[in-house]
Amino acid sequence: MELLLQSAEALLKETKNNVSLLSNASAFIKAYVPDLNWAGFYLYEQNKLILGPFQGLPACVEIDLGKGVCGTSYEKKEILNVPDVHDFDGHIACDSNSNSELVIPLFKHGKGIGVMDIDSPVLNRFDSDLQHFFEKLSEIIIDLYEI
Repeated sequence: MELLLQSAEALLKETKNNVSLLSNASAFIKAYVPDLNWAGFYLYEQNKLILGPFQGLPACVEIDLGKGVCGTSYEKKEILNVPDVHDFDGHIACDSNSNSELVIPLFKHGKGIGVMDIDSPVLNRFDSDLQHFFEKLSEIIIDLYEI
């Protein structure tokens, strides 16, 4: 996983544009991490999360804070690793094939950017090693993100 992180950082540091950064990050995730059906970002705007760059099927455009896995993760400022989304009260099903989800809130210098949202059709897809990989990747993204 360390080599994959190094590859991601080399790719992502090539741009100073936030849209390009998040677009390449979501494409990288979807291309190089198996058993995923959605990888992308929701960005904090006007007190809600708005769909940002992603790879996968079309998705929900707006998510209220505190709603679903993404809105809850952002509001609580904590990573949510949901082994079975069907057991998550209030889960928002944008893709009915999703069975597990990992959401990492993104904050830089206390300012909310949004969340990184990763979905899988596999139950309990995000073990501790994979969660750690995505935590490190989110740190790279936050460092490069211009606020």
